[in-house]
Amino acid sequence: MLADIKKNTEQKMSKSLDSLKTDLMKVRTGRAHTGILDHVMVDYYGNPTAINQIANVTLMDARTISVQPWEAKMVGAVEKAIRDSDLGLNPSSQGNLIRVPMPALTEERRRDLIKVVKTEGEGAKVAIRNVRRDANDQLKKALKDKEISEDDERRTQDEIQKLTDKFIAEVDKALVTKEAELMAV
Repeated sequence: MLADIKKNTEQKMSKSLDSLKTDLMKVRTGRAHTGILDHVMVDYYGNPTAINQIANVTLMDARTISVQPWEAKMVGAVEKAIRDSDLGLNPSSQGNLIRVPMPALTEERRRDLIKVVKTEGEGAKVAIRNVRRDANDQLKKALKDKEISEDDERRTQDEIQKLTDKFIAEVDKALVTKEAELMAV
């Protein structure tokens, strides 16, 4: 039972860390990458659909993404969805191809993005601490139901705290890396 609690706790904390890393990939640096458009939703015949499900998204060069919708009549909708997203991008269409140039980041915009990154990191830390709290609650319930001894509960709580510290250190490391990436000109 204790092994299950520890294993579930570690899996949930790992998922929180993975989620943070995925979210950090969305925060753009000066380089273009196709993943930045993954969460842009296009109105596809009344259904919000991810852009990569209705168009081919590729890199033209280091600072330009090309989007080629599979249906010619979707060019306008895709272009509008990219422009309306909160990514600060200004696409331009040339026939069936949409070019999305990545603007250079200003110092002010970099600082704003660092604030976003720190907020994401704090959310991940809160999620990890919530997982720790849930695990400790399970331990207390097991102790109350006399399924485990007090020594086992204390030892397992210490191990869960060490897991928590490890994952929070990973979050901090990911944040430092992303901040350095954003500040690099």
